[in-house]
This record gives sequence, structure tokens and C-alpha cells, in this order.
Amino acid sequence: MSAAAGTVSLGPVRGIRRVKDTGFTVFLWTCAGLALVPLTWIAVYVVSKGVGALSWNFFTKEPAGPLNPQQGGIVQSFVGTGLIVGIATVIAVPLGILAGIYLAEYGKGRTASGIRLVAYVLLSTPSIVAGAFIWALVVVALGNFSALAGGLSLVVLMWPIVAIASEAVLRLVPQELREGALALGLPRWKTIVRVVMPTAGAGLLTAVMLAVARALGETAPILLTALGNDHINTDIRAPTDAVPLRVYDYARTPVEALHSIAWGGALVLLAAVLFLAISARILSNRQQKRIA
Repeated sequence: MSAAAGTVSLGPVRGIRRVKDTGFTVFLWTCAGLALVPLTWIAVYVVSKGVGALSWNFFTKEPAGPLNPQQGGIVQSFVGTGLIVGIATVIAVPLGILAGIYLAEYGKGRTASGIRLVAYVLLSTPSIVAGAFIWALVVVALGNFSALAGGLSLVVLMWPIVAIASEAVLRLVPQELREGALALGLPRWKTIVRVVMPTAGAGLLTAVMLAVARALGETAPILLTALGNDHINTDIRAPTDAVPLRVYDYARTPVEALHSIAWGGALVLLAAVLFLAISARILSNRQQKRIA
């Protein structure tokens, strides 16, 4: 009888636990939904404001001037953004991945601790500080603004992202793979190049995409280093325009047509950043499944 009574008494307890579990699940989903509300609102607002500016001229023409701005575009901004971010990527990605390899495979002493400290400090450094640093170091020394200076200012922001993310991804590679390669007679560096890095390839690409997404929307460092340009420029030694700069410049003007073009530029930036972020997330999930 006591056993039967004990069995009956568990029913209400299980019911209470089920209610608590359901309530907590609903609470978490509600919090997640509320967190998405600002992002969704911003995305919808930018789309509603900027979609009207998108046209063939917008993507293929240089600015037409304040008298007839709707006939022009910001092609020079797209070219400049590609040039500046390209310079930054070519420099920051190899240095960041090499730093990540060192930290994950060799870094156990004070040198590794110093590199990690520098990376985390740079990761939290305001972008305008990076721009001011490169302005003082490069722009003042060379005597002019340039795409090269703009790219170097973005290197300061991209390198810590690539380095920290690369270290994290490389540490996820099972130690058994390294031990197996070493047991077969491969030297340490070949093990890293032929075994570890291919296994972590998707994760490394994710790190690069996140860094590029961060660089695409930066305005302050580009304003202090690249200055801007109303014409297409492919010379890394000359002042160069960028989409964030053009959005900033047009947003300050009293001309309503230029405001529309600024919203169009903001929409393109938002779409590019969302694409990179979603792609990085997909690659990260595939990387985790592959390693598992």
C-alpha cells in the first residue's frame, strides 16, 4: 500500500515540473523573439527607405551632382570599398591565421599570452582609435590620404577577429588526428598544413567572413585615412571613396534626393553584412558536424 501511495504522489510532482519546464521554454522563446524585434525593425525600415534608390545608375554611375542627383550613383564607393577591404583582407587574414596557428599549436608561454592580450585589447578598441593611429602613422608620414591607409586601419580591426577565431577553430580539431599524423612520421608543420588546417578549413573561412563583415561597415577609420573621392580610383596611394563614407556624407546634406541614395547605400551594406553573417553561421554549423 505504501508503494502504491508513493506512486500516486509522484503524479502532481511530475505535473508541476512539466508546467515549469513549459513555462521556462516559453519564456526563453519570448526573450529570443524580443531580441529579434530591433533587428527586424531596423532591417524593414532600411529596406523601405533604401529600395527606391536602387537602380542601374545607382550601381554603375558616379555622382551626378546636387542639381540632378537621382541621375547619378555611387559606383566609385563600391569600387573603393572593394579596394580598401581587399587590402585589409590580404594583410589581416594571413597574419591572423598564422597567429591563430601559433596560439593553438605552439603557444604556451609568455609570448602566446602577450599575443592573446594584444588581440583581445584590439578587439575591444574603438574603430576611431585605429583610424587615428594609422592617420598619425601613415597619412601624416606620406602626406596624403589613401586607400592603403584605409586598408591598414581596417587591418587593426580585422586581425584580432581572425586570430582569436582561428585559434578557437583549430583547438576544436581532435587531438587524435594530430597524434595519428605524427605517428606516421609527418613533422609538426606538415601535420598542421596537411591535417589540421584542412579539417578546420570551414571554420577558418568563417573567421575571415566575420572579419570582412566587421570591416565593411566601418566609417570612422576610413574617414580619417581614405578621405573619400567623387570618382573611381584604383590607385592605392590616392584618396578613395567607400560606401560608409558616402552614406555619411549624403546623410549630412539637406538634399532629400541624396538622403535616398544614402539609404540605398545603407541597404547594400546591410544586405552584404547579413549575407556574410548567415554564411558564416552555416559554415560554422557544418564545421562542428564535420569535427563531431
